[in-house]
Amino acid sequence: MIDSKESLRRYLAEDLAAHGLTAWRPYYWLTYRPLYFQRLLRRSEYWQNVRTDPIGRGVFLWYLLRTKLLGERLGFSIPRNVFGPGLSIAHVGMLLVSPNARIGARCRIHQGVSLASGAPGKYPVIGDDVFIGPNAVVVGCAIGDRVEVRPGAVVINDVPADVHVAGVPARIIHDFREESVPPPEPDRLGSKP
Repeated sequence: MIDSKESLRRYLAEDLAAHGLTAWRPYYWLTYRPLYFQRLLRRSEYWQNVRTDPIGRGVFLWYLLRTKLLGERLGFSIPRNVFGPGLSIAHVGMLLVSPNARIGARCRIHQGVSLASGAPGKYPVIGDDVFIGPNAVVVGCAIGDRVEVRPGAVVINDVPADVHVAGVPARIIHDFREESVPPPEPDRLGSKP
């Protein structure tokens, strides 16, 4: 959660890095609209979370309006304080996120994705370093770290870390936890020739 100017700077820098950029350029507001939306979203999160004085509330309302209008134009329905740092929205297009969802750091998300609530009290909880492909749907379940949700997958059950899932309903198609780990290097200092 963005709770200070320093955390706002960190979130903005990690969002840029997730898009493969090192610095914000003013012309991105025209040429890179998803990134501009993210920038407005992060600033509205800051003003909502940190500044509660009358001036802060006024600035928050301005960012809220800008985010809402641009989100409608781009097809995004993303509430504040849901995504961790390093968010990368890959394309313009429908993107629906439940206000109760919690998404970790460095999530790359494509167009047509829906992160929806399931049964009462069941919300999407997504770990760090997750890739969510185009037209994927996640309904009220948990997804572990370093997971790839392939395009068109419908995830209705919890997914462990370090796997790829695909299909309707989604199932594990590649499990990196089962791959053998190479043996450690021998200790060169204490070993005899």
